[in-house]
Amino acid sequence: MKIKHALEHAGLMAAFALAALSVSRAAHAADAECGVTDSGIPDGVVAPIDVAHMRKSLADVGIGISGNYVGETFANTGGLKQGATYDGVFELDVNGNLKKMGLWKGLCFHASSFQIHGNSITEDNIGSLMPVTNLEAADATRLFELWVEQHVFNDILAVKVGQLAADQEFILSNSYSYFLNGTWGWPSIAAADLPSSGPAYPLAMPGVRVAIKPNDQIRLRIGVFNGDPVGRNCTGDPQKCNDNGLDFRLDDPPLLMIEGSYKHNQEELAGTIKVGGWNHFGTFEHQRFDSGGFPIAVTGNPGRPLDSDWGLYGIIDQLIWRLPNSDEAKGVGIFGRVVVAPSDRNLIDSYVEGGVTFSGMIPPRPDDSLGIGFAYTAISNQVHGFDLDSGLPVARTYEALLEICYTLQLRSGWTLQPDFQYIWQPGGNVPDDSGNGVVDDAVLLGARTTVNF
Repeated sequence: MKIKHALEHAGLMAAFALAALSVSRAAHAADAECGVTDSGIPDGVVAPIDVAHMRKSLADVGIGISGNYVGETFANTGGLKQGATYDGVFELDVNGNLKKMGLWKGLCFHASSFQIHGNSITEDNIGSLMPVTNLEAADATRLFELWVEQHVFNDILAVKVGQLAADQEFILSNSYSYFLNGTWGWPSIAAADLPSSGPAYPLAMPGVRVAIKPNDQIRLRIGVFNGDPVGRNCTGDPQKCNDNGLDFRLDDPPLLMIEGSYKHNQEELAGTIKVGGWNHFGTFEHQRFDSGGFPIAVTGNPGRPLDSDWGLYGIIDQLIWRLPNSDEAKGVGIFGRVVVAPSDRNLIDSYVEGGVTFSGMIPPRPDDSLGIGFAYTAISNQVHGFDLDSGLPVARTYEALLEICYTLQLRSGWTLQPDFQYIWQPGGNVPDDSGNGVVDDAVLLGARTTVNF
């Protein structure tokens, strides 16, 4: 079966499962599968709110409802201009256990949506390739993910189909949650090189994901996604072309992602190693030369067509000192991630990050943490060459980031994260508005608060 047909079949399966969810309410014995707790109230919420026992009643028939509100403010010097902004996201999640509904054993359902508001400090003030926060997006009320997942063979195999976001499972370091900048999650190289930034917040895509876990140490994930959430006819902001998350596109060239991971020594100095990659089966253009081999900066012709695009990555997370007598893996950890892609068809051809994390280090505050990280985004050689061919006063080279973020747990389900960022060469070394210099390095101070309910 062709990949396109497989995606169409996956979309039909998700639609059928959603219809079944809406008509069945048969109750079974309570369990905690599929993210549905017995009480209907997830662990780690600010207050166990259950008006008229509604959450408990829904949990009894296999439905769990949860959400969170995240608000943040940032101010900067340098960048495109100086200023301060506020942005926020309200998220609502629904999880379903179809076994408890009397349907299929091992079948789970998930839907999530966002109400996004505020201003983007990256777009308005900074102009960087690595977004200042992982929340920044165009104002919208939108659907995010919508999928069903079947678990079989005692959870050795799990197949997920529907509207999926790859940044929820692929290319992730375990340390990304210590930081606020968006590059620690879905890295700048994937966001810049894949069409419309790829299947990542806030744009999910129809797809299929298969996870194989033969034991607790080894896991293999394979995902196939529709390759573009908006298509080539979108000429503006992709998030505005698909402004509600309901464009379930199935006719674009597919994106294939594969990742293998290995966990070791989890009882002591826990570590995780991941290797993976992606291949997009679409057509891309050479960043410097046209079909005749001449510089496109001179001829004005489109770049030479190139078949497909790919990337490879490796990730390591390693605890180097463990807090004595700790049940959880708390202490001092280090992390690193490297991603590469071909230079001829991409804006970014390499990305490197690394840092150190501290958790549980202050006895009176065992749930606080600190992250210090550095990330480097390299502009591809061909794009650099295009800038030289164009006779620009400066040529793009790289962008770099230093971030220091402290997570303060005010109470269960409520955190405050003061944050410092320094961004070298926002945009990769680009001219400023005057045309006589380059955009200045940016210094940012901010804070985020998160409330789970």
